Amino acid sequence: MFKFIHAADIHLDSPLRGLERYDGAPVDEIRQATRRALENLVELAIDQSAAFLLVAGDLYDGDWKEFRTGLFFVSQMARLREAGIPVYVIAGNHDAANKMTKKLPLPDNVLLLSPRKPETVRLEDWDVAIHGQSFAKGAVLDNLACAYPAGDSGRFNIGLLHTSATGREGHEPYAPCTLDDLRARHYDYWALGHVHTAEIVCQDPPVVFPGNLQGRNIRETGPKGCVVVTVDDDHRVSLEPQATDVFRWEVCRLTAGDVETGYDLLDRVRERLTGLAQAADGRSLAVRVELSGACPAHRALAAEPHRWREEIRAVAQDIGSGGVWVEKVSLATSPPGLERQSLDGPVGGLVRYVEDIRQSPEKVASLAGELTDLRDKLPPELKEGPDALDFDRPERIREMLEQVEQLLVHQLLSREGAP
Repeated sequence: MFKFIHAADIHLDSPLRGLERYDGAPVDEIRQATRRALENLVELAIDQSAAFLLVAGDLYDGDWKEFRTGLFFVSQMARLREAGIPVYVIAGNHDAANKMTKKLPLPDNVLLLSPRKPETVRLEDWDVAIHGQSFAKGAVLDNLACAYPAGDSGRFNIGLLHTSATGREGHEPYAPCTLDDLRARHYDYWALGHVHTAEIVCQDPPVVFPGNLQGRNIRETGPKGCVVVTVDDDHRVSLEPQATDVFRWEVCRLTAGDVETGYDLLDRVRERLTGLAQAADGRSLAVRVELSGACPAHRALAAEPHRWREEIRAVAQDIGSGGVWVEKVSLATSPPGLERQSLDGPVGGLVRYVEDIRQSPEKVASLAGELTDLRDKLPPELKEGPDALDFDRPERIREMLEQVEQLLVHQLLSREGAP
Protein backbone atom coordinates (compact mmCIF):
# COMPACT_ATOMS: atom_id res chain seq x y z
CA MET A 1 0.00 0.00 0.00
CA PHE A 2 1.11 3.56 -0.69
CA LYS A 3 -0.22 7.11 -0.77
CA PHE A 4 0.32 9.98 -3.12
CA ILE A 5 -0.94 13.56 -3.26
CA HIS A 6 -2.72 14.96 -6.32
CA ALA A 7 -2.74 18.77 -6.56
CA ALA A 8 -3.21 21.26 -9.38
CA ASP A 9 -3.71 24.94 -10.18
CA ILE A 10 -1.59 26.40 -7.41
CA HIS A 11 -1.24 29.75 -9.25
CA LEU A 12 1.58 30.75 -6.95
CA ASP A 13 1.67 34.52 -6.27
CA SER A 14 -1.41 35.15 -8.39
CA PRO A 15 -1.55 38.97 -8.60
CA LEU A 16 -5.21 39.35 -7.51
CA ARG A 17 -5.57 42.76 -9.08
CA GLY A 18 -8.14 45.28 -7.94
CA LEU A 19 -8.29 44.36 -4.24
CA GLU A 20 -7.41 47.92 -3.24
CA ARG A 21 -10.81 49.04 -4.49
CA TYR A 22 -12.56 47.11 -1.73
CA ASP A 23 -12.93 48.94 1.55
CA GLY A 24 -11.24 47.09 4.39
CA ALA A 25 -9.93 44.25 2.23
CA PRO A 26 -7.16 42.23 3.95
CA VAL A 27 -4.97 42.71 0.88
CA ASP A 28 -1.70 41.35 2.28
CA GLU A 29 -3.34 38.26 3.76
CA ILE A 30 -5.10 37.43 0.50
CA ARG A 31 -1.99 37.94 -1.61
CA GLN A 32 0.06 35.67 0.64
CA ALA A 33 -2.61 32.97 0.62
CA THR A 34 -1.26 30.95 -2.33
CA ARG A 35 2.13 30.71 -0.62
CA ARG A 36 0.61 29.60 2.67
CA ALA A 37 -1.51 27.03 0.82
CA LEU A 38 1.61 25.61 -0.86
CA GLU A 39 3.26 25.35 2.55
CA ASN A 40 0.19 23.44 3.78
CA LEU A 41 0.44 21.10 0.79
CA VAL A 42 4.07 20.34 1.56
CA GLU A 43 3.31 19.75 5.25
CA LEU A 44 0.45 17.43 4.29
CA ALA A 45 2.68 15.36 2.00
CA ILE A 46 5.25 15.00 4.77
CA ASP A 47 2.67 14.18 7.46
CA GLN A 48 1.05 11.55 5.20
CA SER A 49 4.44 10.01 4.29
CA ALA A 50 3.41 10.37 0.66
CA ALA A 51 5.28 8.28 -1.88
CA PHE A 52 5.19 11.23 -4.29
CA LEU A 53 3.40 14.47 -5.14
CA LEU A 54 1.71 15.18 -8.48
CA VAL A 55 1.04 18.72 -9.74
CA ALA A 56 -1.30 18.67 -12.75
CA GLY A 57 -0.40 22.06 -14.20
CA ASP A 58 -0.61 25.79 -13.49
CA LEU A 59 1.90 25.80 -10.71
CA TYR A 60 2.50 29.45 -11.57
CA ASP A 61 0.22 32.26 -12.72
CA GLY A 62 1.74 33.42 -15.99
CA ASP A 63 5.02 35.30 -16.22
CA TRP A 64 6.39 36.35 -12.83
CA LYS A 65 7.22 39.91 -12.05
CA GLU A 66 9.78 38.76 -9.46
CA PHE A 67 12.19 35.82 -9.37
CA ARG A 68 11.27 35.36 -5.71
CA THR A 69 8.14 33.49 -6.77
CA GLY A 70 10.25 30.72 -8.26
CA LEU A 71 12.67 30.74 -5.35
CA PHE A 72 9.81 30.24 -2.92
CA PHE A 73 8.64 27.19 -4.87
CA VAL A 74 12.18 25.80 -4.87
CA SER A 75 12.44 26.28 -1.10
CA GLN A 76 9.25 24.29 -0.55
CA MET A 77 10.36 21.51 -2.87
CA ALA A 78 13.62 21.32 -0.92
CA ARG A 79 11.57 20.48 2.17
CA LEU A 80 10.09 17.53 0.27
CA ARG A 81 13.54 16.44 -0.88
CA GLU A 82 14.66 16.28 2.74
CA ALA A 83 11.65 14.06 3.43
CA GLY A 84 12.48 11.80 0.47
CA ILE A 85 9.36 12.76 -1.51
CA PRO A 86 9.70 13.18 -5.30
CA VAL A 87 7.50 15.62 -7.21
CA TYR A 88 6.18 15.16 -10.76
CA VAL A 89 4.89 18.26 -12.52
CA ILE A 90 3.36 19.10 -15.89
CA ALA A 91 3.17 22.65 -17.21
CA GLY A 92 -0.32 24.03 -17.80
CA ASN A 93 -1.41 26.98 -19.91
CA HIS A 94 -0.30 29.55 -17.32
CA ASP A 95 3.07 27.85 -16.82
CA ALA A 96 3.77 27.79 -20.55
CA ALA A 97 3.43 31.59 -20.61
CA ASN A 98 6.21 31.91 -18.03
CA LYS A 99 9.62 32.77 -19.45
CA MET A 100 11.53 32.66 -16.16
CA THR A 101 10.87 28.98 -15.47
CA LYS A 102 13.44 28.09 -18.11
CA LYS A 103 16.09 29.85 -16.00
CA LEU A 104 15.08 28.35 -12.67
CA PRO A 105 17.13 25.36 -11.47
CA LEU A 106 14.87 22.84 -9.76
CA PRO A 107 15.82 20.52 -6.89
CA ASP A 108 16.72 17.03 -8.05
CA ASN A 109 13.51 15.59 -6.54
CA VAL A 110 11.36 17.64 -8.97
CA LEU A 111 10.75 16.42 -12.51
CA LEU A 112 8.95 18.61 -15.07
CA LEU A 113 7.60 16.34 -17.79
CA SER A 114 8.35 17.05 -21.44
CA PRO A 115 6.17 19.32 -23.61
CA ARG A 116 7.30 17.61 -26.83
CA LYS A 117 5.44 14.32 -26.39
CA PRO A 118 3.93 12.18 -23.62
CA GLU A 119 6.58 10.99 -21.20
CA THR A 120 6.48 7.98 -18.88
CA VAL A 121 8.21 7.87 -15.51
CA ARG A 122 8.46 4.49 -13.79
CA LEU A 123 8.81 4.25 -10.02
CA GLU A 124 10.20 0.81 -9.32
CA ASP A 125 9.75 0.99 -5.54
CA TRP A 126 6.00 1.31 -5.96
CA ASP A 127 5.38 -0.42 -9.31
CA VAL A 128 3.95 2.84 -10.61
CA ALA A 129 4.05 4.35 -14.11
CA ILE A 130 3.24 8.07 -14.45
CA HIS A 131 2.33 9.23 -17.95
CA GLY A 132 2.09 12.93 -18.72
CA GLN A 133 2.86 15.82 -21.05
CA SER A 134 3.40 19.51 -20.36
CA PHE A 135 1.87 22.31 -22.40
CA ALA A 136 4.35 23.67 -24.94
CA LYS A 137 2.41 26.93 -25.31
CA GLY A 138 -0.32 28.85 -23.55
CA ALA A 139 -3.21 27.63 -25.70
CA VAL A 140 -3.17 23.91 -26.51
CA LEU A 141 -6.30 22.97 -28.45
CA ASP A 142 -5.24 19.45 -29.45
CA ASN A 143 -6.43 16.31 -27.70
CA LEU A 144 -3.25 15.32 -25.85
CA ALA A 145 -4.79 12.32 -24.11
CA CYS A 146 -5.17 10.34 -27.34
CA ALA A 147 -1.38 10.29 -27.76
CA TYR A 148 -0.68 8.99 -24.24
CA PRO A 149 0.73 5.44 -24.26
CA ALA A 150 -1.19 2.39 -23.13
CA GLY A 151 -0.75 1.51 -19.49
CA ASP A 152 2.12 -0.72 -18.37
CA SER A 153 0.92 -4.21 -17.57
CA GLY A 154 1.18 -5.06 -13.87
CA ARG A 155 1.90 -1.49 -12.76
CA PHE A 156 -0.35 1.13 -11.22
CA ASN A 157 -0.73 3.59 -14.10
CA ILE A 158 -1.41 7.28 -13.57
CA GLY A 159 -2.28 9.81 -16.26
CA LEU A 160 -1.19 13.38 -15.50
CA LEU A 161 -3.07 15.82 -17.72
CA HIS A 162 -4.00 19.52 -17.83
CA THR A 163 -7.34 19.61 -19.62
CA SER A 164 -10.82 21.07 -19.84
CA ALA A 165 -12.08 17.51 -20.53
CA THR A 166 -15.42 17.91 -22.34
CA GLY A 167 -15.58 21.58 -21.36
CA ARG A 168 -16.35 23.48 -18.17
CA GLU A 169 -17.98 26.92 -18.11
CA GLY A 170 -15.49 29.60 -17.13
CA HIS A 171 -12.47 27.63 -18.37
CA GLU A 172 -10.72 27.78 -21.72
CA PRO A 173 -11.22 24.59 -23.79
CA TYR A 174 -7.60 23.47 -23.60
CA ALA A 175 -6.45 19.90 -24.39
CA PRO A 176 -10.06 18.71 -24.74
CA CYS A 177 -10.85 15.02 -24.35
CA THR A 178 -13.72 12.70 -23.54
CA LEU A 179 -14.05 10.14 -20.78
CA ASP A 180 -13.80 7.41 -23.43
CA ASP A 181 -10.44 8.87 -24.53
CA LEU A 182 -9.15 8.51 -20.98
CA ARG A 183 -10.57 5.03 -20.43
CA ALA A 184 -8.96 3.83 -23.65
CA ARG A 185 -5.50 4.25 -22.05
CA HIS A 186 -6.37 1.64 -19.37
CA TYR A 187 -4.89 3.67 -16.52
CA ASP A 188 -5.75 3.19 -12.86
CA TYR A 189 -6.02 6.91 -12.02
CA TRP A 190 -6.27 10.15 -13.97
CA ALA A 191 -4.81 13.18 -12.20
CA LEU A 192 -6.33 16.17 -13.99
CA GLY A 193 -5.84 19.90 -13.65
CA HIS A 194 -7.12 23.20 -15.13
CA VAL A 195 -10.66 23.20 -13.67
CA HIS A 196 -10.73 25.07 -10.36
CA THR A 197 -13.79 23.31 -8.94
CA ALA A 198 -13.10 19.92 -7.37
CA GLU A 199 -14.86 17.12 -9.24
CA ILE A 200 -14.73 13.35 -9.44
CA VAL A 201 -15.56 12.90 -13.12
CA CYS A 202 -15.56 9.10 -12.91
CA GLN A 203 -15.14 6.48 -10.19
CA ASP A 204 -13.90 3.58 -12.32
CA PRO A 205 -11.22 4.42 -13.08
CA PRO A 206 -10.96 7.48 -10.84
CA VAL A 207 -10.80 10.61 -13.01
CA VAL A 208 -10.31 13.56 -10.69
CA PHE A 209 -10.04 17.33 -10.73
CA PRO A 210 -8.80 18.33 -7.25
CA GLY A 211 -9.68 22.00 -7.85
CA ASN A 212 -7.24 24.77 -7.11
CA LEU A 213 -5.16 24.83 -3.94
CA GLN A 214 -6.41 28.22 -2.73
CA GLY A 215 -9.43 30.28 -3.74
CA ARG A 216 -8.41 33.64 -5.19
CA ASN A 217 -11.67 35.52 -5.63
CA ILE A 218 -15.41 35.33 -5.09
CA ARG A 219 -15.84 33.00 -8.09
CA GLU A 220 -13.73 30.37 -6.29
CA THR A 221 -15.81 29.60 -3.22
CA GLY A 222 -15.76 26.90 -0.58
CA PRO A 223 -12.97 24.63 0.64
CA LYS A 224 -9.96 24.38 -1.67
CA GLY A 225 -7.14 21.89 -1.59
CA CYS A 226 -5.88 18.59 -2.96
CA VAL A 227 -6.64 14.87 -2.88
CA VAL A 228 -4.82 12.21 -0.86
CA VAL A 229 -4.94 9.00 -2.88
CA THR A 230 -4.40 5.67 -1.12
CA VAL A 231 -3.65 2.59 -3.25
CA ASP A 232 -3.83 -0.88 -1.71
CA ASP A 233 -1.96 -3.99 -2.82
CA ASP A 234 -4.75 -4.88 -5.26
CA HIS A 235 -4.61 -1.40 -6.83
CA ARG A 236 -7.91 -0.39 -5.24
CA VAL A 237 -8.09 3.36 -4.74
CA SER A 238 -9.58 5.51 -1.99
CA LEU A 239 -9.80 9.29 -2.24
CA GLU A 240 -9.62 11.80 0.60
CA PRO A 241 -10.02 15.50 -0.23
CA GLN A 242 -7.90 17.68 2.03
CA ALA A 243 -8.30 21.44 2.45
CA THR A 244 -5.10 23.46 2.16
CA ASP A 245 -6.61 26.94 1.83
CA VAL A 246 -5.89 29.59 4.45
CA PHE A 247 -8.37 32.22 3.24
CA ARG A 248 -11.84 31.13 2.16
CA TRP A 249 -14.40 32.76 -0.12
CA GLU A 250 -18.15 32.22 0.26
CA VAL A 251 -21.41 33.63 -1.11
CA CYS A 252 -24.20 34.11 1.43
CA ARG A 253 -27.50 34.10 -0.48
CA LEU A 254 -30.64 34.99 1.44
CA THR A 255 -34.22 35.18 0.24
CA ALA A 256 -35.77 37.94 2.31
CA GLY A 257 -39.28 36.48 2.06
CA ASP A 258 -41.38 37.64 5.01
CA VAL A 259 -38.69 39.86 6.57
CA GLU A 260 -40.55 42.81 8.09
CA THR A 261 -37.71 45.17 8.99
CA GLY A 262 -34.06 45.78 8.24
CA TYR A 263 -33.20 44.59 11.74
CA ASP A 264 -34.96 41.28 11.13
CA LEU A 265 -32.82 40.92 8.05
CA LEU A 266 -29.66 41.60 10.06
CA ASP A 267 -30.60 38.75 12.41
CA ARG A 268 -30.83 36.36 9.46
CA VAL A 269 -27.53 37.57 8.04
CA ARG A 270 -25.90 37.09 11.44
CA GLU A 271 -27.17 33.50 11.64
CA ARG A 272 -25.89 32.61 8.17
CA LEU A 273 -22.52 34.31 8.59
CA THR A 274 -22.02 32.57 11.93
CA GLY A 275 -22.53 29.21 10.22
CA LEU A 276 -20.08 30.07 7.44
CA ALA A 277 -17.46 31.25 9.93
CA GLN A 278 -17.77 28.02 11.90
CA ALA A 279 -17.44 25.95 8.72
CA ALA A 280 -14.28 27.87 7.80
CA ASP A 281 -12.65 26.26 10.86
CA GLY A 282 -10.56 29.23 11.96
CA ARG A 283 -9.69 30.50 8.49
CA SER A 284 -10.20 34.10 7.51
CA LEU A 285 -13.34 34.43 5.43
CA ALA A 286 -14.43 36.72 2.60
CA VAL A 287 -18.18 36.76 2.03
CA ARG A 288 -20.43 38.26 -0.60
CA VAL A 289 -23.92 38.82 0.80
CA GLU A 290 -26.73 38.64 -1.77
CA LEU A 291 -30.26 39.53 -0.63
CA SER A 292 -33.24 38.97 -2.91
CA GLY A 293 -36.98 38.43 -2.89
CA ALA A 294 -40.12 40.43 -2.29
CA CYS A 295 -40.38 41.54 1.35
CA PRO A 296 -41.99 44.20 3.55
CA ALA A 297 -38.51 45.48 4.46
CA HIS A 298 -37.83 46.48 0.86
CA ARG A 299 -38.89 50.12 1.29
CA ALA A 300 -36.45 50.66 4.18
CA LEU A 301 -33.61 48.85 2.41
CA ALA A 302 -34.12 50.75 -0.85
CA ALA A 303 -34.35 54.10 0.95
CA GLU A 304 -30.99 53.72 2.74
CA PRO A 305 -28.93 51.08 0.92
CA HIS A 306 -25.59 52.46 2.10
CA ARG A 307 -26.68 52.33 5.73
CA TRP A 308 -27.80 48.70 5.54
CA ARG A 309 -24.65 47.62 3.74
CA GLU A 310 -22.60 49.10 6.57
CA GLU A 311 -24.87 47.44 9.15
CA ILE A 312 -24.19 44.07 7.51
CA ARG A 313 -20.44 44.74 7.54
CA ALA A 314 -20.67 45.59 11.23
CA VAL A 315 -22.43 42.27 11.89
CA ALA A 316 -19.62 40.42 10.10
CA GLN A 317 -16.94 42.16 12.14
CA ASP A 318 -18.74 41.29 15.35
CA ILE A 319 -18.99 37.61 14.38
CA GLY A 320 -15.45 37.01 13.24
CA SER A 321 -13.48 39.39 15.49
CA GLY A 322 -12.00 40.79 12.31
CA GLY A 323 -11.70 37.40 10.58
CA VAL A 324 -14.82 37.82 8.43
CA TRP A 325 -14.68 40.42 5.67
CA VAL A 326 -17.74 41.32 3.60
CA GLU A 327 -16.48 41.67 0.04
CA LYS A 328 -19.76 43.04 -1.33
CA VAL A 329 -23.42 43.41 -0.39
CA SER A 330 -26.04 43.05 -3.12
CA LEU A 331 -29.46 44.40 -2.13
CA ALA A 332 -31.82 43.01 -4.76
CA THR A 333 -35.07 42.86 -2.83
CA SER A 334 -38.39 43.99 -4.29
CA PRO A 335 -41.73 45.26 -2.96
CA PRO A 336 -44.32 42.73 -1.75
CA GLY A 337 -46.73 41.70 -4.45
CA LEU A 338 -44.27 42.38 -7.26
CA GLU A 339 -45.02 39.02 -8.86
CA ARG A 340 -48.71 39.91 -9.26
CA GLN A 341 -47.98 43.43 -10.52
CA SER A 342 -45.41 42.24 -13.02
CA LEU A 343 -47.84 40.01 -14.91
CA ASP A 344 -49.26 42.95 -16.86
CA GLY A 345 -48.20 46.35 -18.08
CA PRO A 346 -44.70 47.66 -18.80
CA VAL A 347 -43.15 46.02 -15.72
CA GLY A 348 -44.36 42.58 -16.78
CA GLY A 349 -43.18 43.17 -20.33
CA LEU A 350 -39.74 44.14 -19.08
CA VAL A 351 -39.42 41.10 -16.81
CA ARG A 352 -40.48 38.70 -19.57
CA TYR A 353 -38.18 40.34 -22.12
CA VAL A 354 -35.11 40.10 -19.90
CA GLU A 355 -35.94 36.54 -18.83
CA ASP A 356 -36.27 35.52 -22.48
CA ILE A 357 -32.73 36.74 -23.16
CA ARG A 358 -31.33 35.10 -20.03
CA GLN A 359 -32.78 31.70 -20.94
CA SER A 360 -31.45 31.73 -24.52
CA PRO A 361 -27.74 30.94 -25.05
CA GLU A 362 -28.02 32.34 -28.59
CA LYS A 363 -29.43 35.66 -27.39
CA VAL A 364 -26.85 35.92 -24.61
CA ALA A 365 -24.09 35.34 -27.18
CA SER A 366 -25.62 37.94 -29.50
CA LEU A 367 -25.78 40.49 -26.68
CA ALA A 368 -22.16 39.76 -25.76
CA GLY A 369 -21.14 40.50 -29.35
CA GLU A 370 -22.97 43.83 -29.29
CA LEU A 371 -21.21 44.80 -26.05
CA THR A 372 -17.69 44.03 -27.31
CA ASP A 373 -17.09 47.56 -28.58
CA LEU A 374 -18.16 48.95 -25.21
CA ARG A 375 -15.51 46.92 -23.39
CA ASP A 376 -12.71 48.64 -25.31
CA LYS A 377 -13.91 52.00 -23.96
CA LEU A 378 -14.08 50.94 -20.32
CA PRO A 379 -11.57 52.24 -17.73
CA PRO A 380 -9.04 49.65 -16.45
CA GLU A 381 -10.74 49.28 -13.04
CA LEU A 382 -13.85 47.87 -14.74
CA LYS A 383 -11.84 45.28 -16.69
CA GLU A 384 -10.12 43.63 -13.71
CA GLY A 385 -11.16 41.58 -10.69
CA PRO A 386 -13.97 39.05 -10.15
CA ASP A 387 -16.67 41.62 -10.98
CA ALA A 388 -15.02 42.76 -14.21
CA LEU A 389 -17.37 43.44 -17.09
CA ASP A 390 -16.27 40.28 -18.88
CA PHE A 391 -18.58 39.86 -21.86
CA ASP A 392 -16.91 36.57 -22.86
CA ARG A 393 -18.47 34.73 -19.91
CA PRO A 394 -22.17 33.85 -20.43
CA GLU A 395 -22.78 33.57 -16.69
CA ARG A 396 -21.47 37.13 -16.20
CA ILE A 397 -23.85 38.42 -18.90
CA ARG A 398 -26.76 36.73 -17.10
CA GLU A 399 -25.70 38.26 -13.78
CA MET A 400 -25.65 41.73 -15.32
CA LEU A 401 -29.05 41.21 -16.94
CA GLU A 402 -30.51 40.29 -13.56
CA GLN A 403 -28.99 43.38 -11.95
CA VAL A 404 -30.32 45.64 -14.72
CA GLU A 405 -33.78 44.08 -14.45
CA GLN A 406 -33.93 44.62 -10.69
CA LEU A 407 -32.81 48.23 -11.02
CA LEU A 408 -35.33 49.06 -13.76
CA VAL A 409 -38.22 47.26 -12.06
CA HIS A 410 -37.54 49.17 -8.85
CA GLN A 411 -37.46 52.49 -10.71
CA LEU A 412 -40.67 51.75 -12.63
CA LEU A 413 -42.59 50.65 -9.56
CA SER A 414 -41.36 53.63 -7.56
CA ARG A 415 -42.72 55.98 -10.21
CA GLU A 416 -46.04 54.14 -10.19
CA GLY A 417 -46.24 54.69 -6.44
CA ALA A 418 -45.84 51.04 -5.58
CA PRO A 419 -45.28 50.19 -1.91
